Amino acid sequence: MTQRADDDLLYRRPISIFWWTKKRTYFLFVMRELSSIFIAWFVVYLTLFIRAVGHGEAAYDDFLDHASSPWLVAINLVAFAFLVLHTITWFMLTPQAMVVNVRGRRVPAAAILGGQYLGLIVVSAVIFWLVTR
Repeated sequence: MTQRADDDLLYRRPISIFWWTKKRTYFLFVMRELSSIFIAWFVVYLTLFIRAVGHGEAAYDDFLDHASSPWLVAINLVAFAFLVLHTITWFMLTPQAMVVNVRGRRVPAAAILGGQYLGLIVVSAVIFWLVTR
């Protein structure tokens, strides 16, 4: 028998297409990877928004009219939920992926996480201030 024929005789247990739903860590991994699609959507959406602002008041008003459609609001709400998931899961991975030493001692994971969330809050506050002033 050839190698191919031998492989056909081996039993291979079928794996469900939803194998990743059975364990929380696998589920979060797949959801984080899926979130990249929605991150890309936000980049495109914000680029179109900036383009509309740059093309004058009429283009901006047209963009706002289009953006207020129920289906687009729903897509953006789902995208926002995935954006929050992506941010939280990425922040949680950082202390494992990045080893920071200060004076020969490893910085605790809580300090790294705290710094990230503090930075997120500061940047968000500055953007909020710029938009609402």
